[in-house]
Amino acid sequence: MTAAENRESERLSPLSRRGPQIPGIQAVVEAFYRHPFVYLGLAFLTILLLSIFVGRYPAPGWMSPARLWQDEMARYLVFNLRLPRTLAACLLGMTLAASGTVLQMIFRNPLVEPGFLGVSQGAAFGAAFSIIYLGAAPLLVEGAATLFACLGMALSYLLARRIRYGGWILRLILAGIAVSALFSSGVGVLKYLADPLTQLPDIVFWMLGGLWGVTWTDFAYLLPLVIPGLVVVYLMRWRLNLLSLNDDTSFSLGAAPGRERALALVAAVAATSAVVSVAGVVGWIGLLIPHMARRIMGADAQKALPAALLLGGAFALACDTLARTVLTGEIPLGIIASFFGALLFMAMMLSRNVQVQR
Repeated sequence: MTAAENRESERLSPLSRRGPQIPGIQAVVEAFYRHPFVYLGLAFLTILLLSIFVGRYPAPGWMSPARLWQDEMARYLVFNLRLPRTLAACLLGMTLAASGTVLQMIFRNPLVEPGFLGVSQGAAFGAAFSIIYLGAAPLLVEGAATLFACLGMALSYLLARRIRYGGWILRLILAGIAVSALFSSGVGVLKYLADPLTQLPDIVFWMLGGLWGVTWTDFAYLLPLVIPGLVVVYLMRWRLNLLSLNDDTSFSLGAAPGRERALALVAAVAATSAVVSVAGVVGWIGLLIPHMARRIMGADAQKALPAALLLGGAFALACDTLARTVLTGEIPLGIIASFFGALLFMAMMLSRNVQVQR
């Protein structure tokens, strides 16, 4: 390797941008960057195990796995309540993180998040409509939220096709903003019409986000949209690098930008609509985690997307575990995710690795 290649390798290495290192910490960091997916996978599995056995029964804190063979209540709690909730939190975090990665690359905008095409506000409108006019049964609320989330995406697409100025990406962003505002005003009207003693609290708690009512039925409801969506996005991860370029360049490199972007968007948004219908509006995961994945793995989507899946699942699991264990009464997941997401985002912005170019 020539001296110029050595300098280029040092410039591109994540370690070279971190300044002086303490020897012990430097060894750990170097090991992490040599085998990042091993350590991310171990961290994810550790948090998954902790989330299953950490709670407030029989006492706040860790519950020994041996208790499952001695306590029938513990068995019921773990296998019928905590396990489906934990798996749903995994799917929630992975879906939002993967969708955020896809949308940020396709729209070439680091501030895009999975719900910006009218999905989150459409789901909120559907859930509120169901609670007021159809009933608050979980499956009814989830079905209506999914339907209106997909309707929000379809309206954004149709409106973008009718706009007569700007490129396709600009039109889709403007259409998503308009559709989100439309559904947001609809949610406000439904809140005004709701019964303040029975229906309004249900709407408010749903919009705060949470997994407190998730059962095996709710988890099974997620699978038909979430699993195919994540599989499509994962298989297309190497194409995202091409789709993040302009149309002429990506076409010259062998991609069909229109069809492939549409396929990636439909897969990501459909999966997002399913998890939002069950968990409510949970912010920051789809915005923060893609940035963290790119910070660790670089801009290559072949590595950044799998890292986002692991980081998103771990982050959602950690937030959900804190939401149900910190206090005797459960804190809404959306509040915990927003709090820690905002703190991590500020830490990333204040990091020495982020430089402002003038």
